[in-house]
Amino acid sequence: MDKQISRVAVLGAGTMGHGIAQVAASSGYETRLYDIDEAAVERGAARIRNNLDKGVSLGKVTEEAQAEALARLTFTTELEVAAHEADLVVEAAPESMELKRGLFGTVEEVVTEDSIIASNTSSLSIGDLSSLLQHPKRFIGLHFFNPVHIMALVEIVWGPATAPETREAAVAFAKSLGKQPIVVKDSPGFASSRLGIILGLEAMRMLEEGVASAEDIDAAMTLGYRHPMGPLRLTDLVGLDVRLEIADYLHGTLGSEAFAAPAILRRLVAEGKLGKKTGEGFHIWEDE
Repeated sequence: MDKQISRVAVLGAGTMGHGIAQVAASSGYETRLYDIDEAAVERGAARIRNNLDKGVSLGKVTEEAQAEALARLTFTTELEVAAHEADLVVEAAPESMELKRGLFGTVEEVVTEDSIIASNTSSLSIGDLSSLLQHPKRFIGLHFFNPVHIMALVEIVWGPATAPETREAAVAFAKSLGKQPIVVKDSPGFASSRLGIILGLEAMRMLEEGVASAEDIDAAMTLGYRHPMGPLRLTDLVGLDVRLEIADYLHGTLGSEAFAAPAILRRLVAEGKLGKKTGEGFHIWEDE
């Protein structure tokens, strides 16, 4: 597998997918953004345009670069159209093993044998995700961080069957986007989610116990440890439902009670208070 990446398909136009598509197109790649839902595709396209407009207004993106990035983007609700002749397919669907495996099965029927298939999963096993593929050697984890166009880190996760050349190509791709890749062996939660979820869950337990307010718990980490964002605000940004799924998965696979989801997290998710995307989570989000 020594194929030059020039055409990228991103599956899922949500929070992560539209961001991955934006940075790929802005970095010179012909990019196709897919979602099964037409409204989701339209929202993803609008968010990309808004991000680029903001970049222009701040002087971080030229109008020429904006126009070139948008010209490289194609939006579609047809998976076969998105993945056809793609050199790299990046899946950014919800954290469901069954859903992701189904997507990969369809993708493998469309792409060539040397095309790279990647998942943006933040916690699911790369080995398990690729176990039904005919060519798991070309499968890898490409875990981006939100917001994708701002965050520098990309976690590259190699599974038991991932070929060395696939790993090398993934590292090169991440660098071409201006990102800083770290390479991690397949393990529940990888490096970033395993560490990040522990901090977030402990912050929730502290809030639950009345140790301090959400604002003060977050301030402890931003002011005391120079984190750019507190763990509860970060949970709101990621989505409480997403954090709950990750916590349950890590609790089940690692068996440590440190990953057991606090009652406050389950309650807020049940109430539909999922963070920024619903306007309320551990914080109230108004006009942000």
